[in-house]
Amino acid sequence: MMKGKKKFWIIAVGLILLLGYGIWEAYNQPSIADLPGGFEEVAFVRNEQNKGGIIRIYAVSVSDMANAKYDACADMFPTNDYGSITKIYFFDKSQPYPTSLTIDPPHYDTEQYAAVMILKRTGSE
Repeated sequence: MMKGKKKFWIIAVGLILLLGYGIWEAYNQPSIADLPGGFEEVAFVRNEQNKGGIIRIYAVSVSDMANAKYDACADMFPTNDYGSITKIYFFDKSQPYPTSLTIDPPHYDTEQYAAVMILKRTGSE
C-alpha cells in the first residue's frame, strides 16, 4: 500500500516540476527589447489572409542606432511557410516615425517618415 502512494507522489512531483519548467520557459523568451539598439515595436499590420500567404508589416523604433543588431531583431519576428512575408521598417526613435501602417505599399507616409533600415523575411516554400 505504501509503495503505491510513494510511486504516485514521485510521478506527481515530476509532472509538477516539468509543468513549472514549461511555464517558466514560455514566459522567459527573449524579445526585441533584450537586444542592443533599444528596439521597440511601434506599429503592426497584417493581411486578412483569406487566400495566399500571410503578410506582416512592422514599424520598429531604434534608440541606439550605432549598436543596433538589426538582423537579430528581424529574426525574432514571426514568419510562416508558403509565401508568407514579414517586412520590418526601422526608424530613428529621435525622429518622427509612423504609429500606424497600411497593408498596401509603401505602408506608411514616406514624405513624413524615413526608415533607416528595411529588412524582409520570408517563409520557406
